[in-house]
Amino acid sequence: MRNILLVLKKELYRVFSDKKLIISLFILPAVLMFGLYGLIGMLERNMSEDIETHVPVTYIVNATDGLKAAAAAAGFAQNASIDYLSEEAFLTMEGRLTEDLREGFADLIVVLDADFEDVFSAYQGQGDKIPGIQILFNSAENYSQQAYAVFSGVLETYRMMLLQERLGNLEQIVVFEQKDTEIVKEAKANSRFIATMFPYMIMIMLFSGAMSISVDAFAGEKERGTLASMLIAPVKRTDIAAGKVIALAIIAALSSVVYAVSMILAMTMMGNAMGGEGGFGGVSFSAGQILELGLMLIVVDYLFVAVIAVLSSVSKDVKSASTLVTPVYMVVLACALMTMFSGGAKNSLTRYAIPLYGNALALQDICTGELSAAGFLVSFGVTALLAAALTALLARIFDSDKLMFNA
Repeated sequence: MRNILLVLKKELYRVFSDKKLIISLFILPAVLMFGLYGLIGMLERNMSEDIETHVPVTYIVNATDGLKAAAAAAGFAQNASIDYLSEEAFLTMEGRLTEDLREGFADLIVVLDADFEDVFSAYQGQGDKIPGIQILFNSAENYSQQAYAVFSGVLETYRMMLLQERLGNLEQIVVFEQKDTEIVKEAKANSRFIATMFPYMIMIMLFSGAMSISVDAFAGEKERGTLASMLIAPVKRTDIAAGKVIALAIIAALSSVVYAVSMILAMTMMGNAMGGEGGFGGVSFSAGQILELGLMLIVVDYLFVAVIAVLSSVSKDVKSASTLVTPVYMVVLACALMTMFSGGAKNSLTRYAIPLYGNALALQDICTGELSAAGFLVSFGVTALLAAALTALLARIFDSDKLMFNA
């Protein structure tokens, strides 16, 4: 045990005496999180405000007095630049106007049938001609999409006006009244965006952090020859392996706390900047959620360090170790990405037992407060057992002169 502590102290000193590692592991992630998500929130808010305040350039052909009244009643006429055109004028300008719409210089073109009012008045029953309205908009332009959405409200107002004129009493077409009541789990609604993004981002950052310190601690020291001097010292090799893994797991766990806290706070800040849109709200974690999150991050870090340690120990240098670790990184990325597209079905305990994917699911459910005690124990237990097995394998590798000296 004394030798394990000596190796552990050596590894901790190696990391905490290196200013570059301290910056990359503990300071830079927080700065990047707040900077990135703060910028996203600001840009999203500015974009939304820009779209809402934009004056849509609109052309309406063969506009009826009723449509003009509907546009005024819906507030569209007051906030848009509308050019009312006759059929003849539109036919001479149609090519230029559609090109303007395609290029983003115009936002909306509305064309009513030339005989719209006559056809509407002449309608008697099934089989008679129905007047038409054609709307041209550009789905690739935000301004045009917004103008189309707002003008749809104008058309609904116009439709009700025409029905009132035709029927006199609109209650004739009302067959039932619908009353919607939203029942939602507030904690889940508030944390929806964080629960979607957090597992993906944190799993990637945890693995990257573990890789940045673990590859050098094993393959790097083997390449420099410092590990060989430790192996020939009067110290059990299993103690060296255990000390290194424990030290690196502690460092990675501390780094993961920085990642997690920074990410949650930064995402919440982004949500506030966006005005609470997109599933943001008063995000909060209970003491139980914080405990579950901390324990899950620790065991996942331990697993990552153990995996990278095994692969780095069988490699002869940092380059070959990085080559072996990269496919594992791709698997971690894929498992984390899968949680972003999960449905609303409850996760079975079998899913939590899948290494990496089950951890990502558990992290997601912790954020929403929906992780059961059984699900936590399965995910935590399987991960801990797998990490312990890899640590035992690492000890076997350290006992092999062929792998440690001739890799």
